[in-house]
Amino acid sequence: MFLVDDLLVKPFVSILDVIHAMAIDEMYDREAIMDDIKENQLLYELGERSEAEYERRKAELEAELDAAEEAHERVSGKVEVMG
Repeated sequence: MFLVDDLLVKPFVSILDVIHAMAIDEMYDREAIMDDIKENQLLYELGERSEAEYERRKAELEAELDAAEEAHERVSGKVEVMG
């Protein structure tokens, strides 16, 4: 029974873990969020965005970044490398 689990179930679970990690990377792209934070700052500094709009967008982006960091932390320990 354990041999069957090792041969059939474990690879399937490992593949699901990898797919899940890839989906988290796609959904919570930390680099893209950081780029948006930089763009927001630049638009504010150039005068193309009001201070109120800048602060509102900054809070949104920081919340997104926190959610992304939390999602990546939850996933980081789950992926197994098959050998």
